[in-house]
Amino acid sequence: MKPRRPLVDALIKFQQQQPVSFHVPGHKHGELSTLPEGMRNALAYDFTELAGLDDFHYPEEAIKEAEQLLSEVYDTNQSFFLVNGSTVGNLAMVYATCREGDAVMVQRNSHKSIFHALELAKAKPIYVMPEWDEQSKSAIGVALEDIQEALIEYPETKAVILTYPNYYGMGTENLEEIISFCHSQNIPVLIDEAHGAHFQIGSPYPVSALAYGADVVVHSAHKTLPAMTMGSFLHSKGNLVDRKRIKKYLRMLQSSSPSYLIMASLDDARAFVQSYAPEDIRHFEDKRKQFAESLSSIPNLELFQSNDPLKLMLRVPGYSGFRLQQCLENVKIYGELADPYQVMLILPLLKKTQSYPFAEIRSRIKEAVQSLLKEAQETISVKMPDNRQKISVPELTFEEMDTEDHEWISYTKALGRISAAMVVPYPPGIPLILPGEKWSTAKLEELMDYLATGAQIQGEHRLEEKLICVLP
Repeated sequence: MKPRRPLVDALIKFQQQQPVSFHVPGHKHGELSTLPEGMRNALAYDFTELAGLDDFHYPEEAIKEAEQLLSEVYDTNQSFFLVNGSTVGNLAMVYATCREGDAVMVQRNSHKSIFHALELAKAKPIYVMPEWDEQSKSAIGVALEDIQEALIEYPETKAVILTYPNYYGMGTENLEEIISFCHSQNIPVLIDEAHGAHFQIGSPYPVSALAYGADVVVHSAHKTLPAMTMGSFLHSKGNLVDRKRIKKYLRMLQSSSPSYLIMASLDDARAFVQSYAPEDIRHFEDKRKQFAESLSSIPNLELFQSNDPLKLMLRVPGYSGFRLQQCLENVKIYGELADPYQVMLILPLLKKTQSYPFAEIRSRIKEAVQSLLKEAQETISVKMPDNRQKISVPELTFEEMDTEDHEWISYTKALGRISAAMVVPYPPGIPLILPGEKWSTAKLEELMDYLATGAQIQGEHRLEEKLICVLP
């Protein structure tokens, strides 16, 4: 029996009535659009909030039923559709929990949207450095003892914000203990679980932070489930965070003209998780195992398999992930990200009735690796992030940063200077430095390593001129 999709069904029913549009959007069900046919066809369902289609911000009909089903599947007190991506979920959970001047503990390798939320809320961040995982070559979760130490030092903390899993599908092993400890101190735990919307399927996938008792969890449904880009979920559990405040800020921060196509894809993604059966799990595991084994037979190609079976890292010793990425893209294979060590693939979460051209993909990857091996090897010297200072706070508050002047200087002269801007290697969108932090030798070396390997750097900078923004 197929799970219900109330919002999808409402859109189909409405479209079948052949409605005449004298309302927005201006493409009039796609009739006025000059997009290619495949794109234009979807516009026949790109409606606005009309009779029978419910009200996104005050749902009472199809949207309400769809969100109730979402809450049941994820076992929450209440769940919400997000049409502005996980970014708006992160903003809303911070605003709902933190007031101006509140001390907030935050994992130092959080996504940039978390830091933007803290700045907008005018909170006082306390950064906790994550542990480094040598196998995945990535920063994972924070240690319980570091959280405990930080709370001793900053007992006024109002909330703890963590990322789980990281971009590579790796997470801390003691998340449940951290949540339990924070709750013993009556402190809510907010989790950016953008890459874990599929964890609800169960083993062999990691356990969701929701099952560990997290108070608010944000999922990017579009990252690993079959939802449209920008489609995300926000889940609320327990009583430490006021759900009225969550609703208030979602109404303020989300669009007043929500995309029904995105919402329908979220309704469908929830149904996908709900109907993902044991035979689907076995089918995906078999296909994944066959694909991984076929890649392992390619000479000079190394695989690293994440905690999350959907994530697979490709490495070629002697070559950076950025150069491997270029060779893969030359054969039209596009991974999720590259870093100095590897390229990360997000595999399709297949059901038993679905297939993917793994044999052809394997052939192209082999061609890309052979092409890469014809190039000269390189020395990859990116250092492990400086992990000595486990707990830190910015030198200046967000308000003080806003009133200070700034200047552009060569990054070779930035040692000891306070950064006036965020510098973010992207992906995965984790800031190397945040406004109000000092440039250390370790951070400058990491920046130069990223630049040497060809990484894309976002944020306010003029690195093409070797300039960064600092306070005078």
